[in-house]
Amino acid sequence: MEKKLERTKERVFAGVCGGIAKYFGWDAGKVRLLYVLISILSAAFPGILVYIILWFVMPEENLSWKR
Repeated sequence: MEKKLERTKERVFAGVCGGIAKYFGWDAGKVRLLYVLISILSAAFPGILVYIILWFVMPEENLSWKR
């Protein structure tokens, strides 16, 4: 079965971090925490901008093409 990067329905905000966690088989809470820490501690990583772009680029689980 092919893995797809999709936003999940189990979301806190838009499902981006949950989708990344599901794709890699990680815990969603840890991915969210890591994302927030990287966004706050790194001046070179524009976390809000990247999140918004991923929100629009990543398809939602129920809207993607199923084969």
